[in-house]
Amino acid sequence: MVDDYEINADTIAIIPVDDNISKVYEQEEEYIVSKNVNKIIENNCKFYGSSYLGRCEGTKYLTGIKSKCPIVIEESRNIIFFPTSSVRNNRNCWIALNHIKEYQKNFYGCDITFNNDKKISLDISLYSLDNQYYRATMLKSKLNDRKSFKN
Repeated sequence: MVDDYEINADTIAIIPVDDNISKVYEQEEEYIVSKNVNKIIENNCKFYGSSYLGRCEGTKYLTGIKSKCPIVIEESRNIIFFPTSSVRNNRNCWIALNHIKEYQKNFYGCDITFNNDKKISLDISLYSLDNQYYRATMLKSKLNDRKSFKN
């Protein structure tokens, strides 16, 4: 178990184990972290030069999204994560947009398959996952448009 975790381009998902422990999935590794998922997200927003609320304000400014905001963790590498539910929900997970290969409904919720063919099952409806995926994609598109406009 590690005390903290730095989100990077290989991070694909952060899943709660219990109220104070999370499991982080990377392309090739998995880590147990002695912090809840939201604390890991907050710490990484600060590490990369902002706050969680600042990242949410940026999303709101660019997209109009006000709740369950996808956020940019690190802009230069397009590291964008989205929550599976309200951040106040202790079962909330954070998923990296750029690593999703596909997702589909299962009996209990949805299966997400990542680019490395790792699969996780989450308790989220297909409608909610579609919506969160769409919102994160919209944020990525707005960021890419802004970058293209500058060049």
